[in-house]
Amino acid sequence: MKPEDYISKRKFMEELRRYQKGSVSRRHFLGVTGLGAAAVVLGAAMPGLRTTPARAATDIGDRVVLATWPNYHDPKNFEIFTEQTGAFTQVNVFGSNEEMLAKLQAGGSGWDVFVPTNYTITTYVSEDLIEPLDLSKLPNYEAGAFDPRFSDAGIVDGTVYAVPKNWGTTGFAVNTSHTGGKEMASWKDFWDRTMDDFSGRTMVHDYQLTTIGNALKYFGYSFNSVDPKELADAEELLLKVKPHLFAISSDYQPAMRSGDAWMTMCWTGDGKQLNSDIPEIQYVLGKEGGELWSDYYAIPKGAPHREAAYALINFLIDPEVNAREVLAHGYPVADSRTNALLPKEILEDPILYPAQELLDALEFGAAATLTDPNRAELLARFKSA
Repeated sequence: MKPEDYISKRKFMEELRRYQKGSVSRRHFLGVTGLGAAAVVLGAAMPGLRTTPARAATDIGDRVVLATWPNYHDPKNFEIFTEQTGAFTQVNVFGSNEEMLAKLQAGGSGWDVFVPTNYTITTYVSEDLIEPLDLSKLPNYEAGAFDPRFSDAGIVDGTVYAVPKNWGTTGFAVNTSHTGGKEMASWKDFWDRTMDDFSGRTMVHDYQLTTIGNALKYFGYSFNSVDPKELADAEELLLKVKPHLFAISSDYQPAMRSGDAWMTMCWTGDGKQLNSDIPEIQYVLGKEGGELWSDYYAIPKGAPHREAAYALINFLIDPEVNAREVLAHGYPVADSRTNALLPKEILEDPILYPAQELLDALEFGAAATLTDPNRAELLARFKSA
């Protein structure tokens, strides 16, 4: 390794933690740390880095490519899947549904399984980018076991295109050791404090739905608004806030854990993970409202490892496997079979299952926001400002 390629111990551990939580792909981890040539040696100590499966590949092939969100899986489950099938799971991480849509529209994504959010699925169907699921290949899928609020979006015109992964909310995480004892309870607090004593310490998502949506909530508008006047108000706020931000990124855990950031837009599971490890980091749902969402497993048209895709989805929705996922990622699931296996403290956790009055104020994302040009252009101007 050349001197300029040296990676510090702290940086190595940060990248290792991101890899272990599924925030970055194996390729990214090996490239950043310079361990590509050593992957075979490390395979014995870190099975997830193996370049060959643990045993001879089955008829589903030797790999499956999963496009998913940061910190969204238990890596040990992927190791078990490899041991059982011989197929290695390559994890690709993305930060927004717009990014995922653009990748599939461009063709040649190489993905076998992807994890779309509820409001996007009708767009994938209309653009013929998603495969109707052959439920005979998913024996672990039991439609009646799922709460329809978080499963119905996977069914379009009576055809199942996606099966539920989990659901959650979008709020913000704040390190209360820096709040001076002042309560943080609203999106107004989030944006105002960012321009005041939290200047240089706040992160927002690299994702138009949530970043624009939560700016809209500052004014009491709908999270899903595409009204030009309301979007103009949101843009004015975002441009005022921009100089005060630490970063625009959907992978915010490393900065929150290191203390470089003190507050960030945040999804349920990340909020739970951060709070469990650093109790002074609290997860807040803005009292004005915000987003309620559900994510799904789906197969894109032209998936190169189609049988492996079905095998991986069927494995991950097995209730026992799914229960391990919940314990690792901290997101609630809609599957009653999985919930029956979870400890009481998980099912009663206020981060995972907020008070009803907070849930009542939330909105599911709307399909129109995914392809609305005004919101896309607004985010582009905000990021380039």
